[in-house]
Amino acid sequence: MRVVLGVSGGIAAYKAASLLRLFTENGHDVTVVPTAAALHFVGAPTWSALSGKPVSTEVWSSVHEVPHVRIGQSADLVVVAPATADLLAKAAHGLADDLLTNTLLTARCPVAFAPAMHTEMWEHPATQANVATLRARGAHVIDPAVGRLTGKDTGSGRLPEPEELYAACLAIVERGAAETAASRSEPAEATVRDLDGRRVVVSAGGTREPLDPVRFLGNRSSGKQGIAIARAAADRGAKVTLVAANVSLPVPDGIDLVPVETTLELQQAVEAAADGADVVVMAAAPADFRPATVSSSKIKKSSDPDAGLRVELVANPDIVKGLVRARAERGSQAPFIVSFAAETGDVDGSVMDHARAKFARKGSDLQVVNEVGRDLTFGKDDTTVHLLRRGSDDVTTVGPTTKDAVADALWDAISPSLG
Repeated sequence: MRVVLGVSGGIAAYKAASLLRLFTENGHDVTVVPTAAALHFVGAPTWSALSGKPVSTEVWSSVHEVPHVRIGQSADLVVVAPATADLLAKAAHGLADDLLTNTLLTARCPVAFAPAMHTEMWEHPATQANVATLRARGAHVIDPAVGRLTGKDTGSGRLPEPEELYAACLAIVERGAAETAASRSEPAEATVRDLDGRRVVVSAGGTREPLDPVRFLGNRSSGKQGIAIARAAADRGAKVTLVAANVSLPVPDGIDLVPVETTLELQQAVEAAADGADVVVMAAAPADFRPATVSSSKIKKSSDPDAGLRVELVANPDIVKGLVRARAERGSQAPFIVSFAAETGDVDGSVMDHARAKFARKGSDLQVVNEVGRDLTFGKDDTTVHLLRRGSDDVTTVGPTTKDAVADALWDAISPSLG
């Protein structure tokens, strides 16, 4: 694959070097096109050494080769990472004052932008309008992650990690190839559209229950599996709402995002989104308990080294059981409800023993079971799951494989039940 990696002038440019290495190490041909400002953060020798090609920011270099036209015309993907507010504005308004912005105008392949900037800049109406314009024209804008920014600031606007950007880029190219094949009536495995017209709700990530303004009770869920499930549903034609609990990963474009923090917020958002939905997949890891009281100020450590802290916990609602109960009260068969069981074995039973008991309690239609713990499942790219279906004793095992493959296998299991 021929990739143009555009780099604009932000501190996150250093991450683009790792993204470049991922492309080249996987056999892709990469041309790096930085802006002049980007070279203040990472110099041309670095880009040349990693890509194996000369680097230029100007349209006046090698004029006889017409680089401002040729580079974009010959690419299979153009990705700009990081994309600053200034670069997004230029792209949205069709400005072309350097090699990168000229390349963006001549590209006829998928174009992706990975914005990175301070939260205030990302949330500014002008930036959001530019993003909407680019998306309306068919460009892919990968939402920034939430986390540490320059200095002491934190918030939305962080460039996602290179591995996540690389996966997003591959998915964009694969989706583009599938759509092209479909338009030519060519058979392509990725063109399955069995969820066309369906409304799907997916939850992802792990909830956090505040103890005081600083501390919280949480879990290790990264949201990778939930995002993979949401992406696969969108690729199959569904209208997808993703309810994301404390997820710092990029969300695929074209998916409606509802960010939440606590289990109660997750419950409210999922129940609202589930109204009229065909499928609800509860891939998030909600906390079973929350502190009975939340301190309005930071809880101070006692001067007594032996003093401890007692925290009273109360049970959180079971969101899946609530969805099942509400469906029964309506006398409806929809939505199809998928629960997840992240389990560990103990003296009382195995992972599957606990999972089957949970499945019976919840009343969902399908349950995804995985074994969790340190270095297992949470945050990993590969996993193994077991699928339990209501009314059947059969167990379908998927994996070990990627979470994207698990997502496709899950939809393969759900789709025939939708009629």
